Amino acid sequence: MVELYHVNKEYSRGRHALVDVNLAVDKGEFVFLTGVSGAGKTTLLRLLFREELATSGKILVNGMNVSTLSAGKVPHLRRSIGIVFQDFKLLARRTVFENVSMVMEITGASAKEQRRKTFAVLEMLGLNHKVRSRPLELSGGEQQRVAIARALVNEPVLLLADEPTGNLDPDLSREIMDLFKAINIRGTTVMVATHDRDLIARVGKRVVTLDCGRLIDN
Repeated sequence: MVELYHVNKEYSRGRHALVDVNLAVDKGEFVFLTGVSGAGKTTLLRLLFREELATSGKILVNGMNVSTLSAGKVPHLRRSIGIVFQDFKLLARRTVFENVSMVMEITGASAKEQRRKTFAVLEMLGLNHKVRSRPLELSGGEQQRVAIARALVNEPVLLLADEPTGNLDPDLSREIMDLFKAINIRGTTVMVATHDRDLIARVGKRVVTLDCGRLIDN
């Protein structure tokens, strides 16, 4: 599902975010990506959905060579990937339904399909009673579930989450991790970047550790 071969990412002034990273994640796996702040976790995720390009090396996601994709094929890659951020990135003026369905609108889905899939994913995440609410009317846990619903509505084969529980209390963090486990059981490959070692220990999945851009534990 995800393969990295000798991947390097260098920013200006010789700052190396990733150094010779080799990694393979199988279809259907649940993997934690961990390390202290600045270890390279976010950079690695951004390379996977082509938000940034590697300086060198090869990256394959679901059989697609991310580094050599033409600009026209990048949307196809991103349709196969769901992304959950720490700060939710919800649009305050749009309802829960609109925040989730807009992903399908961008990809050209019909209004009927948008409604069907949006209501289905909101029901799965226990948000069907919040469809008309706006983000600021929701709790932090509910906002994160909306963000997860948005990431799942296109039925991605890969779900990437960058510090998804960073703004949540321990109980809500466990709730979100339980959701990710359930999503993984349904067949979606899940990669979660987090520095929360207690959470990682509780879930008990594979752990990949980065230190100063280098993979030290795989």
